[in-house]
Amino acid sequence: METTELSELAVFAAVARHRSFRQAATERGTSASAISHSIRNLETRVGIRLFHRTTRSVSLTDAGEMLFSRLEPALTDMRAAVDALNSFRATPFGTIRLNVPNSLAPYLLREVVPALLASNPGLKLEVVATDSLVDIVEGGFDAGIRPGERLSQDMIAVRIKPSFRFTVVGAPSYLARKPAPRTPQDLKVHDCIRYAFPSGAIFGWELAKDGEAIQVDVDGSLTLDSQELMVEAAAQGVGLAYVWEDRAVPYIADGRLRYCLEDWCTTQEHLFLYFPSRKHQSAGLRALIEAMKA
Repeated sequence: METTELSELAVFAAVARHRSFRQAATERGTSASAISHSIRNLETRVGIRLFHRTTRSVSLTDAGEMLFSRLEPALTDMRAAVDALNSFRATPFGTIRLNVPNSLAPYLLREVVPALLASNPGLKLEVVATDSLVDIVEGGFDAGIRPGERLSQDMIAVRIKPSFRFTVVGAPSYLARKPAPRTPQDLKVHDCIRYAFPSGAIFGWELAKDGEAIQVDVDGSLTLDSQELMVEAAAQGVGLAYVWEDRAVPYIADGRLRYCLEDWCTTQEHLFLYFPSRKHQSAGLRALIEAMKA
């Protein structure tokens, strides 16, 4: 098989996985037009249309489905074979694509990435930070990081070291207008800055004390999709925010925010690095797992 043909088949597999020329281009590190050109060349060479294309969607033809079902396992085996060469190297080689929540990305960049890349000079790490619940297989990621309750059953999950807790915070200016809540039920009369997932679902405030857990459906005039913005809005006195504690610590330290309901914000949640059970675990992924567990 010629190099050009193999490259076109790899491009075809990327488009088939993502159902998107743009996302395939991102995975391959090239332009969407180059991806489209490669697919046209492949279809011309094999004499069969492999994709249905519209201005809004890309889908496989029956022939494309058959080719992808046979091709993807073979490409996986080839990637595994190349990765096996890492056993002859001092350190892993290649690129790992990782999907993480926005709030975890600063911790990852501060505590994990510098040492991981310094000790593995042949390794490249591509981190995509988003609070969307991403299908890491469809998105072309090697792994993701999420709290345990958000993982699907077909994933292998490895508990990693950082644990986190959510905390309720408010600015002194806001708490001067409204007394600090003493119980979770008091939140009902407060202006609360709510968090919305990309799907539109509102994140519930989950509090626990002495084995008693309660979820409060709060209300407020401001809803955001970023914890960083929530912390900033709270610091401006807009209302109370329920955020990952690490995001609020600098504001607490300089007095712009204060803790509320501290005795109800004690639960530590664990994070997991997860990846598909059927996916070959590369040397780079193994190095990332060890770094996150350390």
